[in-house]
Amino acid sequence: MGNRIRCYAYPVNLRLLIRQFSASGVLLLFCLSACHKEEQAVAGVAKNAVSAQQKAQAFATRLDQERAQLDRIPLPTKSMYIDVREPANWANPFLSVDADSIDLRVIMADANPSLVGQGSMMRPEAARRQEIQVRPADLADALTALPPGAWHYGRVVAVAESPLASKKDRPKLRRNVEEVIRQLNDLGVVVDEWPAR
Repeated sequence: MGNRIRCYAYPVNLRLLIRQFSASGVLLLFCLSACHKEEQAVAGVAKNAVSAQQKAQAFATRLDQERAQLDRIPLPTKSMYIDVREPANWANPFLSVDADSIDLRVIMADANPSLVGQGSMMRPEAARRQEIQVRPADLADALTALPPGAWHYGRVVAVAESPLASKKDRPKLRRNVEEVIRQLNDLGVVVDEWPAR
């Protein structure tokens, strides 16, 4: 009876006992390792949450700053632009949204305050018209950079789908228009959406 110990009521196999203790030890190490990995995962999630919170706070702060800059522009007077039907006659910022970019058209204020010669060949409105392409992510920066003289009707922007976009880009174009409108609403800018032409 070389491997059996008889100090219990039932005989115990020493090899079986060693295997059971070994298996228990391996199981214990596995549990400790799993707990450590879980702690690392929880720490990673907490770090990501802090990072996301900091990004959200930075975004909110930036949005508040942009809103404050646009608050210097008075609220729009709808009676001034309700009858404007052509994009060429729109005097405020006009956004033509494309699949990948936004065309921003602005008519700057006349630097000459005199009414003499206004709109004539000596002081044409077309000379004060500027068009730039902006990325959707840079829209707020572009609008806050505009001088108050570019907002003839007050804080209102016309938004239209680009007439040059292809038919296959229409779904993406519509999503972009909706995103532009959301951004403008977040900035406190009134949106006058124009129908697609």
